[in-house]
Amino acid sequence: MDALDWLNQFPQLTQLEPEARVMLAKSARIVEAPVGTIGYSEGMPCNAYVLRLAGRSRVYKLSSGGREIVLYRVAAGETCVLTTTCLLGRSDYPASTVVEEPIRDVIVPAPAFNQLMIDSAVFRRFVMENYGALISDLIVLLDEVAFHSLDARLAKLLLETSGPQLTRTHQQIADDLGTAREVVSRQLKRFEQKGWVSLGRGHIEVKQADALEKLAGSSAH
Repeated sequence: MDALDWLNQFPQLTQLEPEARVMLAKSARIVEAPVGTIGYSEGMPCNAYVLRLAGRSRVYKLSSGGREIVLYRVAAGETCVLTTTCLLGRSDYPASTVVEEPIRDVIVPAPAFNQLMIDSAVFRRFVMENYGALISDLIVLLDEVAFHSLDARLAKLLLETSGPQLTRTHQQIADDLGTAREVVSRQLKRFEQKGWVSLGRGHIEVKQADALEKLAGSSAH
């Protein structure tokens, strides 16, 4: 099997120069990790570029009081913006990550990454375009946290589910929104009292999407 078969998951990289392909074939390796694995913790040094082939991990920041806010998730076909930031700036990780669905990653050691950034226009363009897109996503998160009320952000999260039911705990939702579980539970109870959602054990069913859409689109601090 070709050591670079995984390139097909990243179409931009299929155009890599011959020398860059040789370097990747020699230096890159594939790793796997189960649910619950800590990918990196705040303050750890960054020693490799990561390309996600399968699975999903959560990148989050902890407050001094232990409260978590989810910065973003890394899924198949994506890279990690903080890893890129740390490699480019030669700095340590400012956040942490944990595996949510079993992952399969391509790991490119820092020395090879740095050399590819110098030698390969294709690799360099891929890294920077992905980096720019992920930074834009982080700016959207910053905008939501700074300028939109919690009830509006909760409404938006409920609307982003792929179906009428959201199968996540109140604590998981609180982590995504950067708040306390009790706050989320109170707000969901208000939504239920208005008839907008129905709360069950381990799931939330959206009943009035129109009402949630109106709240998500109009509320700000």
